[in-house]
Amino acid sequence: MAKLDESLLAGLPPFSRLSRPQIREILDLAMPRRFEEGTTVFHDGDPAERFFLLLDGIIRVVRTTPDGAQVIPLHIPAGQLFGIAPAFGRDTYPATAVAAAEIVALSWPSHCWGGFVSRYDGFATETWKTIGERMGELHARIADLATKAVEQRVASALLHLANQSGTRVGNAIEIGFPITRAEVAEMTGTTLHTVSRLLSAWEKDGIVSSARKQITVTEPHRLFLLSGAS
Repeated sequence: MAKLDESLLAGLPPFSRLSRPQIREILDLAMPRRFEEGTTVFHDGDPAERFFLLLDGIIRVVRTTPDGAQVIPLHIPAGQLFGIAPAFGRDTYPATAVAAAEIVALSWPSHCWGGFVSRYDGFATETWKTIGERMGELHARIADLATKAVEQRVASALLHLANQSGTRVGNAIEIGFPITRAEVAEMTGTTLHTVSRLLSAWEKDGIVSSARKQITVTEPHRLFLLSGAS
């Protein structure tokens, strides 16, 4: 960890208000690890032994309903904490975390959480801000499920992923990690058949293109109109 310079983390939300010596103190307690695409970092209900900072890649958060169906409430981008069960007074993880693409993460034992929050004011403040933003995203997703038609929900989900992780390719935006049609269905509370039908129709209209788990929004404004956003 001595080779990981403090400057690499200074701009990330949990560290942005901390001094370099404070960042160094936190880094000296961290364990780095790389996870391949599709690897489960932890399962819903596992003992929350560690919490994590995502340095690179994206985390897919998965919940399983009582009847066994999978739901994807959100994706967590690089630069954010995840698996922060101690922040909610939990000793188990409330959801499953999967590497949507290859990721690099730092982790700390959960018993460090209380000390970080009490000792480093900036760490606590920025963490609560991130949690608030994440809760806002979840509330927006719930509102979509309650008020929008299926076509609007799928369009809105793709736009969100493009804005969160996308790479510009000319006028198009390529979603920055592999995602299947089944996973889009799990994000939007619909079926694989419906998502496949919509994406096929949108591909014919030149709004999106997809191949091998890669989706590109080729006409962002038209997809925005389909999402029903105001």
